[in-house]
Amino acid sequence: MYPCLWFDGNAQEAAEFYAARLPDSHVDKVWLSPSETPSGPAGMVLVVDFTLAGQRVQGLNGGPDFRFSEAISLVLECDGQEDVDRLWDDLLADGGEPGPCGWLKDRFGLSWQVVPRRLNELLDDADPERARRAMDAMMQMGKIDVAALERAADGAS
Repeated sequence: MYPCLWFDGNAQEAAEFYAARLPDSHVDKVWLSPSETPSGPAGMVLVVDFTLAGQRVQGLNGGPDFRFSEAISLVLECDGQEDVDRLWDDLLADGGEPGPCGWLKDRFGLSWQVVPRRLNELLDDADPERARRAMDAMMQMGKIDVAALERAADGAS
């Protein structure tokens, strides 16, 4: 099983954008349409198979009928702040939009959650007050700040 993402004519551009920014990512195969379809003429890029962070994904140039929404997002769990910073900036490149709580939309409209592993550890802390303070801090952030989460969990300003 693998997801198929619906694009409006730019599936190959999106796959190349992601492959250049995410580790263990690459474009695997570009499929040209053998005949005219509702989304375009014969010979157009119809489907792009690619790998994102080791996961198989398919991009379909289906046309303008459907758009991405926050109902679906891709989660990038990061090792630390350096990875959060790099991936956040890379995915926002060329027209992305930052959102709350580690969420962003890339220039293609796809939603991502860029989160450090430490966030999940803090939210799962055995001390419910530490977990609550970390959650409260995260709710005030755009890009996640690991040091600020740690300070909040510890009850420091």
